[in-house]
Amino acid sequence: MPVTSQLFRGFPRAKLWGSSLFPCQRQLPCCPTSHRPTSSQPHPIWPTAMPVRGYRRSPDLHSYNLTPPQVNSILKANEYSFKVGAVDTHNEYSFKVPEFDGKNVSSVMGFDSNQLPANAPIEDRRSAATCLQTRGMLLGVFDGHAGCACAQALSERLFYYVAMSLMPHETLCELEAAVEAGRPLSPILQWHKHPNDYFTREAQTMYFNSLRTYWQELIDLSSPGESLGPREALLSAFKRLDSDLSLEAQVGDANSFLHYWVLRVAFSGATACVAHIDGSDLYVANTGDGRAVLGVQEEDGSFSAHTLSNDHNAQNENEVARIQGEHPPSEKKTVVRQDRLLGLLMPFRAFGDVKFKWSIDLQRGVLESGPDQLHDNEHTKFIPPNYHTPPYLTAEPEITHHRLRPQDRFLVLGTDGLWETLHRQEVVRIVGEYLTGVHQRQPLTVGGYHVTLGQMQGLLAERKARASLAFQDQNAATHLIRHAVGNNEFGAVDHETLSKMLSLPEELARMYRDDITIIITQFNPHVVGHQRQGGES
Repeated sequence: MPVTSQLFRGFPRAKLWGSSLFPCQRQLPCCPTSHRPTSSQPHPIWPTAMPVRGYRRSPDLHSYNLTPPQVNSILKANEYSFKVGAVDTHNEYSFKVPEFDGKNVSSVMGFDSNQLPANAPIEDRRSAATCLQTRGMLLGVFDGHAGCACAQALSERLFYYVAMSLMPHETLCELEAAVEAGRPLSPILQWHKHPNDYFTREAQTMYFNSLRTYWQELIDLSSPGESLGPREALLSAFKRLDSDLSLEAQVGDANSFLHYWVLRVAFSGATACVAHIDGSDLYVANTGDGRAVLGVQEEDGSFSAHTLSNDHNAQNENEVARIQGEHPPSEKKTVVRQDRLLGLLMPFRAFGDVKFKWSIDLQRGVLESGPDQLHDNEHTKFIPPNYHTPPYLTAEPEITHHRLRPQDRFLVLGTDGLWETLHRQEVVRIVGEYLTGVHQRQPLTVGGYHVTLGQMQGLLAERKARASLAFQDQNAATHLIRHAVGNNEFGAVDHETLSKMLSLPEELARMYRDDITIIITQFNPHVVGHQRQGGES
C-alpha cells in the first residue's frame, strides 16, 4: 500500500454529496456550479445585501406540501451519530478507539451531527476524528463561500495539521524515518464520517506532500522531548494550512485538473470552528462566524448558554478595530463598508479568499497562467475596491480554553445558518430538553398577535400534543434543525412550516436561510468530575 494511502487511511469510499436532494451528475470533487442548472443571474460570490434573518415568515409561492415521512427523509438524509466505545460501522476502517475501549474512560460520551442544504450544492462541510497518537477528539464545522472547494479542503486536511502539531518531536522523527524507509505507517486519525461525506481522492498525493513538508519543519524547529501545547498546535495548524492553500495555488500542478482544483480552493473561502477535547480540557479555535456554545445545566435543571467563541464580523467591535488598525488611517472608512470587508465579505477571518490576501500583480500572474476553465469564473475577474495594502484577511484563529465541569453537559458547534435562525439560549434549551427528556414548560407567548380565548386554548392543546412528540428524532442535531427550520410565528414547530421551507426550489431557498451544519457533543459529567478531582491537565 502506498505511503500516502496509509497515512490518509480512514477516509470512506463515499458518494459526492451529503444530501439525496442534490445528486451529483459527474464524479468530480466538490461539484462546480456548472454541474447543475443555474439561473440567468451569476451565482453571488459573497452574500448579497439581503439578510437571511427573519425567514420564519413562511413563503407562500413555489412550495409544495410534503408528507411527514417526506419531511423526515429530508431532515435525516445527512444525520450521523457516534457513541464513544462503539464500533463505527459507517467507516470502512472501523474499529474501537483504544483510548475509549472502557479501560480509559473519556469525558466525551458521543456526538450527533447533521446538515441541511440551502445552497445547491451545499457549501458547508463538517469533520470529526480521534487523534490516535493522543487522547484528543477533534470536531469541526466549515462554512464555505464563493463555492464549496475551500470548505471541502479544510474538512479533509485541517485535522491532519492539528494532529501533526500535537505530536512530540520523537514521534515526528519516527514518522519521517518510516516514510524514508518505505515502511507501513500507522493511521494518524480515526475518522467518524457520514457515508456521503466526500473526499478528494485525486489530490491525496499533493495533500500528503504538503503535510510532510510541514512535519519536517516541525522536526527542525523542535528538540527531543518537546511538543506544542493544544493552543499553540491549533494556531500553528490553522495558519500553516492556509499558507499551503495559497502556495499550492501559486505553484500549480502539471495535472490540469489538479491545477484547476487548487485555484478553486484558493479563490473560494471558508470559515472554521474547531473543538479539541482531551480529558477535561476543551479548546475551541474559531476563524470566522461559526460558533461554539456550551450547554450548562443549572441546579434547577434548566440550561444556560456559555459561548466559547467570538464572531469575526462587523458586529464584533474588536474585530473592526483590529482590521482598521492593520491598515493606514486613509483606509479607515473603506476597509469596512456596509458591515463587510472592503464592502464585499461578511466574515473578517477566513481560509482561502486570496482575492483579499494576494497582491494585485500576483493575482493577475496566477490567473494568466491558470487553466482556461478558471477564466469563466466571474469572481476571478475583479479586484476588490479600495485594494491598497493587502492582506486584508487572515485565517488566524481566536482560541478559547475551557476546563470542563460536571454541569457542562454538551457543546454545540454550528455554522452561522443555525445562529441566524435561533438564539443561542434557545438552542441550548432545545438540546438540553432533548438530551434529558425533560420538557421545560415556558410561559406561552404569542408575540404581538391578538388571540381569542378559543385560539389560546387551541395553542395550549397544540403544545401539550407537541410535548409528547418532542423527542421523536433519534439525533439531537436533527431535532435542533427541525426547530430551526420549522418554527412558526408562535415559536412552535409545525408540519406546514417545515413542508414549505423544505420544498422551496433551490433558487429561492437561499433567500430564506443559509446552509445549516451542526455537531452536538455530549459530555460525561461523572468522568469530568473525576478528572477534575484528580487534577488531570
